[in-house]
Amino acid sequence: MENMERRIFGIGETVLDIVFKCGQPVAAVPGGSTFNAMVSLGRTLGKKFPEVDVTMITQMGRDKVSDIILGFMKENNLRTDQVESVEGVQSPVSMAMLDENNDATYEFFRDHKAPEFKAGDLDFGPGDIILFGSFFAISKATGDETRKLVRKAREAGATVYYDINFRKSHLLDLPQTIGAIEENCTLSDIVRASAEDIGYIYGSSDAQEVYEKHISKLCGTFICTRGADAIEVFSAGRRDVFEIEKVTTVSTIGAGDNFNAGTIYSLVRDGIFREQASCISPEQWGRIVPTATRFSQAVCQSMFNYVDPDFADNEL
Repeated sequence: MENMERRIFGIGETVLDIVFKCGQPVAAVPGGSTFNAMVSLGRTLGKKFPEVDVTMITQMGRDKVSDIILGFMKENNLRTDQVESVEGVQSPVSMAMLDENNDATYEFFRDHKAPEFKAGDLDFGPGDIILFGSFFAISKATGDETRKLVRKAREAGATVYYDINFRKSHLLDLPQTIGAIEENCTLSDIVRASAEDIGYIYGSSDAQEVYEKHISKLCGTFICTRGADAIEVFSAGRRDVFEIEKVTTVSTIGAGDNFNAGTIYSLVRDGIFREQASCISPEQWGRIVPTATRFSQAVCQSMFNYVDPDFADNEL
């Protein structure tokens, strides 16, 4: 296993996030849930494990917004050969409105003329890690093709990490998408959700109750985050709880995304492959969760969606 090639693939949407505070724009940064995690992985793995390729699989227009995003990807060690740029289509833009607690609500502006997302012809291997999630993984336009890639990766022995990341704005879609959410869980080795996510989907934010009644039947390893509160990990028949230190936030955009990045970084650092993902020990989680939390907290203390370029030097 030690000499096996490791690669990270993220499947998801890329957008330009325009961030507002007190009704005024304060930043414009490339974003998207999976994308945020991949940028942080490009920055950290690029310094600590430069042999690990980080590839974003996505679709965007061919315009000024895509020029910004593609340039940013290249600057941050992300491979762009799996980015589909579509002529005549506008790349998506979002408005992120920060409230008094620096939590964000979003409005998205998408080009509905965009063609359906098509999975590329990729070969995966047992050293690969696949990250997917959010509405991109369950929507009619992108979910089926996303699962096609995930199934192919799973058949090749890759480790699959699914971030449910279900927003309140999609509650009306829940009856049509709950099947896709649960199918995505069955395809995954690790599932993460916030207490808010499971509250919207299952009507309860009690992680143990939701795990026992629903998720344990689909995936054995489940991580539930609660913002600044304790993190619960369910794995190998155990429930482990990790308290975290409170920090002052500037923006919570990307907090969960970067928890994902920190977890995946830890899988690479600690040499954890799919065979071990279902039986990670409490001691190993005791290394993984603090690392993931450092990624998340670093982002919460800035206006950016990803860890600082020097984070790997100073924090890891």
